[in-house]
Formats: sequence, C-alpha cells, structure tokens
Amino acid sequence: MRGSWIQWGLWLLAVVPLFIGFWAFLAPYHFYEIFPLPGRNWVSTLGPYNEHLVRDYGANNLGFGVLLAAAAVLLERQIIQVALVSWFAFAVPHLIFHLTQTHHFSLFDNVTQLSSLGLVALLPIVLLFFVTMQKR
Repeated sequence: MRGSWIQWGLWLLAVVPLFIGFWAFLAPYHFYEIFPLPGRNWVSTLGPYNEHLVRDYGANNLGFGVLLAAAAVLLERQIIQVALVSWFAFAVPHLIFHLTQTHHFSLFDNVTQLSSLGLVALLPIVLLFFVTMQKR
C-alpha cells in the first residue's frame, strides 16, 4: 500500500510542475498575465514582464516534472529520494520568497498561494518518510 501512496504523491508533485512548465515555457506572456487564473495575477503583480525569466522558470519546472514522473514510473528508492530532495530544494526557497511577499496580495490569494506552496514543500518530506520506512 505504501508504494501506491508514494506513487500517487509523486504523480501529484509531477503534474504541478509539468503543467506550469509547459504553460510558462510555451506561452510566457499569457502565464505572466494570468497565472494561476484570470483575475488572480500572481506573477504580474510582482514586477515587469521578462520573457527570458518566465521561459527559464517554465523549463525548470519541466525538468522537475520529468524527474518526478520518472520516479513515479520507475519506483526505485534512490531515484525517488533524489527526485523528492531535488524538488524540496526548489520548493522551500520558493515558499520562503512568497512568505516575504504577502503585502502584494489579498487575503484570499495569500491563503491560496501559501497553502499550495506549503503543500508542495511538505509532501516530499512525507513521501521521503514512507520511502525510508519501506523495507529494501
């Protein structure tokens, strides 16, 4: 059962950066203008548009998405551990940055944004615990 929970968690983590990555890389200005939904504008609120930066962010997310998806498919302990630690190394500083930028957003956007970022920073730790607890 733990393997299935780990696999589902990996897929959940993989889908997020794959979706964001494709969107930001293929349509950077659209991503900049309306992410996460029309009227929310979480990216454009924080500064001027920079196509290079948005496309790089998209490519970065694509790379993480591929790594997490590979871990979900292969289900090999060391690959899972590397994928989760790598994602965690990205997710925690990303969350910390957004914790310092709350003055730009409404209460609803802060709660939504910080909750989602907190989830994708916490989930790797939970999954790592279960991977570590499994017998080799």
